[in-house]
Amino acid sequence: MMDSTQQVLVVEDEEKLAQVLKEYLQQAGYEAHCLYHGDKVMPWLESSSPDMIILDLMLPGTDGVTLCRQIRENSNVPIIMATAKVEEADRLRGLDIGADDYVCKPYSHREMVARVKAILRRTTPDTAVQEKKGDNSTLFTVDADKMTVCVRQKELDLTPVEFRLLSHMLQRQGIVFSRNDLLDIIYDDYRMVSDRTIDTHIKNVRKKLQNALPDLDVIHSIYGVGYKLEVKTA
Repeated sequence: MMDSTQQVLVVEDEEKLAQVLKEYLQQAGYEAHCLYHGDKVMPWLESSSPDMIILDLMLPGTDGVTLCRQIRENSNVPIIMATAKVEEADRLRGLDIGADDYVCKPYSHREMVARVKAILRRTTPDTAVQEKKGDNSTLFTVDADKMTVCVRQKELDLTPVEFRLLSHMLQRQGIVFSRNDLLDIIYDDYRMVSDRTIDTHIKNVRKKLQNALPDLDVIHSIYGVGYKLEVKTA
């Protein structure tokens, strides 16, 4: 049974679908709340702090893409985007604006609950990671309990997937990871996703690192293999 304080917000204009998903989430031990109109989301979030948001892409009023961008301005809450759109470009668009996962309709309610569990399990670590040892200890500090990475004592604005990806690479600096290796780190349900998914996450992490460390080159592409994290002068 999950901690009863873990709350999942379901934003879905198909009320029957939302209510069935709510029941599945409650059976799994979560507190669930449903909203059926995009314009209701941001006002609701002003007074509530869910642990997870399941966000439909096509909504009346404010659409899911706009909502995801607005939420990411102030929060790193995990977001699963759900939509009938199945094109890879649409999935990558959702990931590019900060979603942690993407589920195409029609989906299995059990699968959705499993994905919620997997993401919340990854974003609620049991132990803290100590400050990175070595020459770059003053650059990076990782705290798994708070899910934060600080660069030169300034916290990066990371999504849960980005945190998992960066913290893993920081612990293994200089190691080359294939895209499949990195996908296994952020997704543990063995789904079929393309290599471009990890490229999108890496691009987002790189952008944030470059803003924090404009004088350094941190994540490197290894042609034909994947990526490695190694701090070099830009």
